[in-house]
Amino acid sequence: MGVRMSFGDDVLGYFTERLDVERLRRAAVGVVRQAKRNKAFQESRWIGLAIDGTGAGRSREKKCEGCRPIRNKKKEIVGYHHTLVMVSVVGTGLSLPLDVEPYGPGDSEYAAGQRLLQRAVKNLGSRFADYSVVDGEFATAPFLHTVGDMGMKVVARLKGNLPELSQAAQQRFASKPPDRKFQDGRDRVEIWDADDFDPWDTLRWKTVRVIRYRQHKPDGKVVEAYWLTDFSKSEAGSQALYRMAKSRWEIENQGFNDAKNRYGLEHICHHQPNSLLINWLIIALTLTLERLYRNRYLHRGSHRVLEAVDLYRLLWISLGRLPDSS
Repeated sequence: MGVRMSFGDDVLGYFTERLDVERLRRAAVGVVRQAKRNKAFQESRWIGLAIDGTGAGRSREKKCEGCRPIRNKKKEIVGYHHTLVMVSVVGTGLSLPLDVEPYGPGDSEYAAGQRLLQRAVKNLGSRFADYSVVDGEFATAPFLHTVGDMGMKVVARLKGNLPELSQAAQQRFASKPPDRKFQDGRDRVEIWDADDFDPWDTLRWKTVRVIRYRQHKPDGKVVEAYWLTDFSKSEAGSQALYRMAKSRWEIENQGFNDAKNRYGLEHICHHQPNSLLINWLIIALTLTLERLYRNRYLHRGSHRVLEAVDLYRLLWISLGRLPDSS
């Protein structure tokens, strides 16, 4: 960069305490919306938003109020870490992390995920995405209603937290052949699909559609999962729902794994709420920009070509907020 003096984690940590989180969020939203305008997702029929949680910055001792305990099977505390939920564009051939929401003492992945999804849809616009794909703990009536109120369909993992529906689906699909078979690369996939399951008491849907897929790997391994949705069969076929369900893993593999292994999400240089959030948001924005420029051509605009150091300085300056004059 041509900077004469080196600087360490402390400088970066205290500097990020003073940056504007909302300005950085608006920058990420602007990039993703511009990508859609520039037809970056034109090869995909459906655009999804996936949400999921993870931990970062593991330590042996509690270093701040945001550190949450890590417990073993015996419920003993074996360490501490910070926890966050991420939302990412999925199902388009481009996994674009968009925003993050931390959760601390007294909070949960479920509550933070709802806040995050509502903010993402508000910032992107209600017509940006077609569906939300989530893990089984989000398969509750309040969350499913919230997604519907935001103008999206939902594809959620069906697990033991809905025992009656889960048992009904298992019993029905066990006694019938698959409704569809197809190849997914080298894998052979079988799908069972029924759209007339009864909703549970608090769910305001008329019926629940459930799919079961069995994915046969070349080495003989079989992957099986059940998913529920409010997509009708006329809106999305079995194979389309399978693709939506599988897009759930993009936030794991291309979101958290890449962010931790290649971009330093695990590293925490400063245990301060704003600093932590800024660092996570910059990583998400970096992933999104890198993928757009590597996999799609994003128009540069009318400004002159800048050196890397100039882009770096402009980024930090634009993220700053003016001091309170009062």
